[in-house]
Amino acid sequence: IADYNKSIELNPKFDTVYNNRGWTYYILKDYNKAIDDCSKAIELNPQNAKAYDSRGTAYYTLSQYDKALADFNKAIELNPNLAESYYNRGKCHKALGSSEQAEADFEKAKELGYNS
Repeated sequence: IADYNKSIELNPKFDTVYNNRGWTYYILKDYNKAIDDCSKAIELNPQNAKAYDSRGTAYYTLSQYDKALADFNKAIELNPNLAESYYNRGKCHKALGSSEQAEADFEKAKELGYNS
């Protein structure tokens, strides 16, 4: 976290650093800070598919499935080859009771090389 803070201090417009710090907060189970940092990454670069996926994962963990699904959809829209986003969207569909959509996403993730 300290290194990311320093990086942000040196270059506050580097979206990837915000996403990476957000993912670190996610690992530390500070999901709201993760969402805040990923949102900042998206604000700085609305084309950052990975930031949408990261934020979606935090929303999913908080059982905010509609927000998670929207973020996974956006990540896939921006990068249709982001296998992890298909897998994550599949988990979200499964949680929402859409097993057919979940299976399609799991299959697409596998096709793109994702191994869970």
